[in-house]
Amino acid sequence: MTRRIWPGTPTPLGAVYDGEGVNFTLFSQSATKVELCLFEAVDDVVERVRIELSERTAHVFHGYVPGLKPGQLYGYRVHGPYDPRSGHRFNPAKLLVDPYAYALSSEPNWKAPLYAYDRGEHPEREGTPSKPPLKPGRDGAAGEKGDGGRASKAASERRASEPPPRAKECSVPPPPPPPPPAPLDDLEICHRDSAWGAPKSVVVDHRFAWDGDKPPATRWQDTIIYEVHVKGFTQRHPGVPAHLRGTYAGLASEAAIAHFKKLGVTALELLPVHEMASEREIWERGHINYWGYNTLSYFAPAGRYASSGRLGQQVTEFKAMVKALHAAGIEVILDVVYNHTAEGNHLGPTLSLKGVDNWSYYRLVPHNPRYYMDFTGCGNTVNTRHYQTLKLVMDSLRYWVTEMHVDGFRFDLASALARGHHDYDRLSSFFDIIHQDPVLSRTKLIAEPWDVGEGGYQVANFPVLWTEWNDRYRDSVRRFWKGDLLAADLGYRLTGSSDLYASSGRRPYASVNFVTAHDGFTLNDLVSYNDKHNEANGEGNRDGTNNNHSYNHGVEGPSSDPAVVELRERQKRNLLATLLLSQGVPMINAGDEIGKTQNGNNNAYCQDNELSWHDWDLDERRKQLFEFTCRLIALRRSQPVLRRRTFFSGGSVHGSGMKDIVWFRPDGAEMNAEDWTHPNARAIGYLLGGDAICTPDPRGEPITGDTLLVLINANHSPLEFVLPAVELGERWEVLIDTRTAAEPGRTVPARAGGERYLLVDRSVAVLRLLERKGTNTKKKVRAPKSRKA
Repeated sequence: MTRRIWPGTPTPLGAVYDGEGVNFTLFSQSATKVELCLFEAVDDVVERVRIELSERTAHVFHGYVPGLKPGQLYGYRVHGPYDPRSGHRFNPAKLLVDPYAYALSSEPNWKAPLYAYDRGEHPEREGTPSKPPLKPGRDGAAGEKGDGGRASKAASERRASEPPPRAKECSVPPPPPPPPPAPLDDLEICHRDSAWGAPKSVVVDHRFAWDGDKPPATRWQDTIIYEVHVKGFTQRHPGVPAHLRGTYAGLASEAAIAHFKKLGVTALELLPVHEMASEREIWERGHINYWGYNTLSYFAPAGRYASSGRLGQQVTEFKAMVKALHAAGIEVILDVVYNHTAEGNHLGPTLSLKGVDNWSYYRLVPHNPRYYMDFTGCGNTVNTRHYQTLKLVMDSLRYWVTEMHVDGFRFDLASALARGHHDYDRLSSFFDIIHQDPVLSRTKLIAEPWDVGEGGYQVANFPVLWTEWNDRYRDSVRRFWKGDLLAADLGYRLTGSSDLYASSGRRPYASVNFVTAHDGFTLNDLVSYNDKHNEANGEGNRDGTNNNHSYNHGVEGPSSDPAVVELRERQKRNLLATLLLSQGVPMINAGDEIGKTQNGNNNAYCQDNELSWHDWDLDERRKQLFEFTCRLIALRRSQPVLRRRTFFSGGSVHGSGMKDIVWFRPDGAEMNAEDWTHPNARAIGYLLGGDAICTPDPRGEPITGDTLLVLINANHSPLEFVLPAVELGERWEVLIDTRTAAEPGRTVPARAGGERYLLVDRSVAVLRLLERKGTNTKKKVRAPKSRKA
């Protein structure tokens, strides 16, 4: 079969259908020739048509093929020097994914020869280092152990004070005695054709009936994020139709949306949904990369989550999901991985960018470009210092906003995107372009503010438009309830981490607060295990962090001891209450609200099974936890004092007789500087003035709400709090008391002062001031003197 080809145009990049044919474009600064390959079926062994794109404009090869339609399968063969020592890895025997492909027909078939170099008769060689692996330090070079691309994500659990992990923290168990090392393996080109096992790009028709879809545009201070995996949430949900489980359509089903609405979250943060690939070494162990932090295509939604097909249907299904969620008032935030790709290090496969223009798209070691700079721990680092690579990232981001209608992004290992020659650069072009872009600057931008290279830990150092995953918050809250931390640091975390963000002009919502996330223990496991139990991953329990700040309360794993079970449940409620009472943006790890367990596995990146999927068969205890979480979120959403736009001043606010925040000791006296650092400071109270909010609402009107009193006791024994007296206050209504999952339903006098409230060991209470009817004068707070019991 032959096809006519016209010159076409060099823009836009990608394969664009115009109703009569398709314009194809591919950027490659160093290629000598580009051939377009057309396929008729996904399982075609070779292409039916091969057409040279002879037109070249500003390093863009282009051509227009009339008569082609959406659903057309295609790929590229790119010619040029195969000279790894010089940083070039062109190999026309390898079919390549279009970097701007909007859909892919499949994930890679690892039985096919997907490597540009000759791996010989010993495929296990990729797991055998020919020399000690290099550490990702200042030279950032990717090591030679494995082919890279491993995305276990353990780096996000480390603290700033810890040394950076090695380029690949979690190696595969040693194989049987290997053949002699061959240090020049990747220098010998492989001429075997990969087309039969390589993913094919798909021409897509972008038309979709959005029917006036509008983004919810939830303000940051009102946002409650729910971090969720498309398949994990839906795969076992009895309310999701069986044929939709594990899919975008399942996440948009009535049952799923009903759960989100009842829970009260405002945004879903989806684990990666860019088209992805499992690493070969994981595939060889019988697993897949379940989390998906191993991107293959930055424009294509992952076909593994489509119920309707992979020839462009996944695009339509994703859009329908966003439309349904928006109709329910729920935003969609994508967890995106622009820091590295699935092609790994110099021993990794050639699937797309590596074969299109390795030198332009990846950070190579300056004086030895055979190797890759590895600030990600995954084998390579995307070269956002090159104009075309930066354009690829920005075009992808704009596409997901303008065409797919998503509301924001969480950038995995975001520090790697803003590195200069070596160090993180707060003034990098990456930030400049996003800040001046009229589309992207209006979206929600969340950074995972670290990578694994030297100087990569950058919590609180991102620019003003950004919010950040705050691991300082996570660790402080865990340690406080475990008993390892006094109240001083917790005070900062409860009030929006002003010590981190106030001096740079940012707001409390710069902090995305979380106690658990996809990587690490679930909430249930955080209070049930002292140690990780990752044996199921096949890595000898060496993967995943050891720095969990967890406590099993006397028994490792499940327990039948009623006292242990009751204390664990109370600690879950304490951690959730702390999260949802804190200023900033709370993020809930999906499943925590129903007591999800991973049996102590804190790195379930490759567990696409019941270990990761949510169990919806809830017993009474798990139902109570869900109802308690719903009440906490409802409380947060109803109380302006829990959703402030500015940091507390600690002083009186004009028009109010109260300070915006007052801290109390258990004896009722206001706290002073010494109280915060007292060796027994494990119990605090604070009062939030309901009419002491200095910022107006969107229409310029004063914001007023209830005055709340929060009491926290992390001691291992019960403690009485002396309540402050509030003039014109009638009673304190108990809204939350974590001693029980049930609604407290009681009140305490507020006028006289000196009333006592008993908190059991390790518990939190929230009280609301009920004012006397007909009072319009200013409220005043008096801290009564402590009196003997």
